[in-house]
Amino acid sequence: MRVTSLILLLLLSATLQMSAQEKHQWKDATSGGYTYRYITGDPMQARFYTLKNGLTVILSVNKKDPRIQTLIGVRAGSNSDPKDHTGLAHYLEHLLFKGTTKFGSLDWAKEKPLLDKVEGLYDTYNKTTDVEKRKAIYKQIDSMSGAAAKFAIANEYDKMMTNMGAQGTNAHTWVEETVYEEDIPSTAVDKFLAVQAERFRDPVFRIFHTELEAVYEEKNRGLDNDGRKMYEAMLFNLFPTHNYGQQSTIGTVEHLKNPSLKAIRQFYNEYYVPNNMAIVFAGDFDPDYVIKRIDQQFGYMKTKPVKEYKAPAEAPITKPIVKEVFGPDAENVNLAYRMPGALDTKSAVVLTVLSQILSNGKAGLMDLNLNKQQKVLGASVSTLPWKDYTVFSLSGRAKEGQTLDEVKDLLLGQLDILRKGEFDESLITAIVNNFKLYEIQGLESNGNRANSLMDGYIKHAGKNWLYDVSYVEDMGKVTKKQIVDFANKYMSDSYVLLYKRKGEDKNIEKVEKPPITPVEVNRDAQSEFLKSVAALPETPVKPLWLDYDKDIQKGKVGNADLLYVQNKDNGLFRLYYRFNMGSWSNKKLPIAASYLQFLGTDKYSSEEISKQFYNIACSFNLTAGAEETTVTITGLQENFDKAVQLFDHLITNCKPDEKALAGFKNRIAKSRSDMKLNKGQIMSGLRSYATYGAKNPFNNQLSKEELDALTAEELTTLLHELPSYKHTIIYYGPNDLATTTAAVQKLHQQPAAFKADMPAKQFEKTVQASNKVLFADYDMVQAEVNWVRNGDVFNPANTAVVNLFNSYFGGGMGSIVFQTIRESKALAYSTYAFYAAPNKKTDRYAVLAYVGSQADKVNEAIAGMNELLTTIPKADKSFETARSSMKKDIETERITQDGIIFSYLGAQKLGLNTDIRKSVYESVDKLSFDDVKQLHDQNIAGKPYSYCILASEKRIKLDDLKKYGDVQKVTLEEIFGY
Repeated sequence: MRVTSLILLLLLSATLQMSAQEKHQWKDATSGGYTYRYITGDPMQARFYTLKNGLTVILSVNKKDPRIQTLIGVRAGSNSDPKDHTGLAHYLEHLLFKGTTKFGSLDWAKEKPLLDKVEGLYDTYNKTTDVEKRKAIYKQIDSMSGAAAKFAIANEYDKMMTNMGAQGTNAHTWVEETVYEEDIPSTAVDKFLAVQAERFRDPVFRIFHTELEAVYEEKNRGLDNDGRKMYEAMLFNLFPTHNYGQQSTIGTVEHLKNPSLKAIRQFYNEYYVPNNMAIVFAGDFDPDYVIKRIDQQFGYMKTKPVKEYKAPAEAPITKPIVKEVFGPDAENVNLAYRMPGALDTKSAVVLTVLSQILSNGKAGLMDLNLNKQQKVLGASVSTLPWKDYTVFSLSGRAKEGQTLDEVKDLLLGQLDILRKGEFDESLITAIVNNFKLYEIQGLESNGNRANSLMDGYIKHAGKNWLYDVSYVEDMGKVTKKQIVDFANKYMSDSYVLLYKRKGEDKNIEKVEKPPITPVEVNRDAQSEFLKSVAALPETPVKPLWLDYDKDIQKGKVGNADLLYVQNKDNGLFRLYYRFNMGSWSNKKLPIAASYLQFLGTDKYSSEEISKQFYNIACSFNLTAGAEETTVTITGLQENFDKAVQLFDHLITNCKPDEKALAGFKNRIAKSRSDMKLNKGQIMSGLRSYATYGAKNPFNNQLSKEELDALTAEELTTLLHELPSYKHTIIYYGPNDLATTTAAVQKLHQQPAAFKADMPAKQFEKTVQASNKVLFADYDMVQAEVNWVRNGDVFNPANTAVVNLFNSYFGGGMGSIVFQTIRESKALAYSTYAFYAAPNKKTDRYAVLAYVGSQADKVNEAIAGMNELLTTIPKADKSFETARSSMKKDIETERITQDGIIFSYLGAQKLGLNTDIRKSVYESVDKLSFDDVKQLHDQNIAGKPYSYCILASEKRIKLDDLKKYGDVQKVTLEEIFGY
């Protein structure tokens, strides 16, 4: 599988010495009346079918859970957009959720003439340049769209998928692909295929102008995203002629303002044809049955010639191209190279190994020479392996007092080392060993399987799976000379250098808000097609409950409790030491936990420890959360003893290193400064402020003075003493309980008696007495609004109704909130609202709601959400869909592996000793809409809220916000605590 997808497959060690040619060959087989191709020795046992009409079907069976990850992919993305209508493929992706002549409509005969008029108006609008005339035409579009919407059933596709128990309903468009994604129960194959076959038969582009506004919002969100701007600037300069750089996936502002439904329809007709599409299934199903049903359902599709995008050959870059990008977020530097594309499979394998030598997270050149030695705030490597070209980039962030040019020179210095071959060739062996670990992990996930298979189809039309299956073996054959030659050929001065500078972006062109009248969504309407799909038979799946007394074995390792679940699937282990104390007990714990990665011992340097872990394909992590601190050691069981012993040696014998601490403090100071520039971090802090008050978990940080006063001695003492505190040992792996107990007893040092836990500071959620507005200023086009309200203390008896309320009210695309805010009123691209349950029995529930909109729509957005928070609309069919979805989710959920143990620990924190899903499942059929309404009325409606608003004062006036409550402008120092 593709390295960039992290989907690499386990190759059996007994046959490693065989050549890939002997192990892996294309073969033909016939089963259930259909012929398919497969690769010998493919651990995914993928079957490749080509139906008579050219449709590719790829099936990989995995019986682990009664669910199936499905993908339907089209080999067309923004590369294929017409030059005068960029963003068109992405538009179309959105419209494929709007239904057809058979679903999504109350009366197609009456709806069609109105939609025809809308299409004609858009065509006129597209060709009109006079501003006033355009406004008049758009007013007609708005009016006619409203009339057509009276016959539309918004989100009927989502309702059908939710009703059959689908999860993760989504789609994405990129440069070479458009992919539609669903995770369905194994029992829903017939229902799923019936819906999908109809979905692609003759899609109707209804409710277009509100969906267009959602795309506008998506564009504006991108304009506020400095990372997105860096990405687009990188591609624009790397590819001056290729569509990779000249046609952004979301489209230009000008083209977004001038959409053409006729052009979108033409794109659909040209590219959504069977010989340009693939259906991928990965999960629990009968492949003979599935291929027959796909053939029956999609046989109507007719093969057509497809005009593929023919890429121009880019002229070589002969000297660095230097550009700057401005925005409010933290500064960084990026160097990007244009490499051979994924179709050049030999180069792709070499580049994979090369990139891992530079950076693999543990023992690469940049990992050891830059990150481990703290010469920069952070440095990394990334690749984008597209068909025609691969983008290879190095990025770095400056520490305190460092310039971006200094970071650039350090990054280029690592390339110099690579080009000179100054690295140990044994690193290649270690890379391959670690990829075997990734292979095992990749096999466990249906999503990983499906995405890898689809990726192969998009790039190679599924014809080069032999290359994918042999990938790890081919990596092992790469030589040092090949790497050095490749680096010298492609990594000279032929790069694009981008500086992300802090400052005002004067080139931002916002997509202006058009006047939109809210449209009907007809929540309770149902088409005959929906009813026919719902009536299709399905074999019920019985839910499986955890029995913590039977599913978890319990023992003792010295004084520590041991929780054990055996891994019967593969040779991986995961070992945890879990302490019931974190930053609420000692604010220095997170600092000490992060400091450990820079420390050595009397026997090994920090770099040597990283190399040793990487060489045995194992890793460790020490994290300190608010109330728990966790040590995680993972890897291949064959190296369990080495990994556990090495970590124990490190934490017991790590030596104070003042130089490392000085560098670490510098990086902490810079990270803190950068966090104050990040809108996501600022909003997280605002929500915490609203939830807990001025002193809260988010700003529970060491002050600058406290940080400066920290010594290496006190941090290492804290690390040395950590194992002497009470902790639970958790093991998931192939060894039996007795063997595991003996091994951990021998390898993990413990005291004769544990120390008492450090006392923890408690943060209590506030009780809002009146409306309040917490405002933070940020230079952005959008405005983001969060509603926060704390509720009652946790009660397990409420779990079923809380879950049902969230599913119905604001938890997905078919929910009341999404339909109203986005589908009907076009006020936001992203919106939600739910009643969040706490994770411990003494904590409170919380109402959390969100709308992200253009700044000039913020008042409308707030009013729209407030209306829903005040009155919950009743929609009987939507309610039944939410109930059905909730039941099917529970029926097909399988908690496995170490998830069983963490489910048990989570239940303990809530004061439970059984799997609460059982009582929820048994209760859900007894719940009515009145129960959900009662929850809404008692906990949400008419209550005071804290409004957390992040926006630019240049676009929003604080005085205008006073109508929502007392306004407090919260400073960054108040938010972050430093």
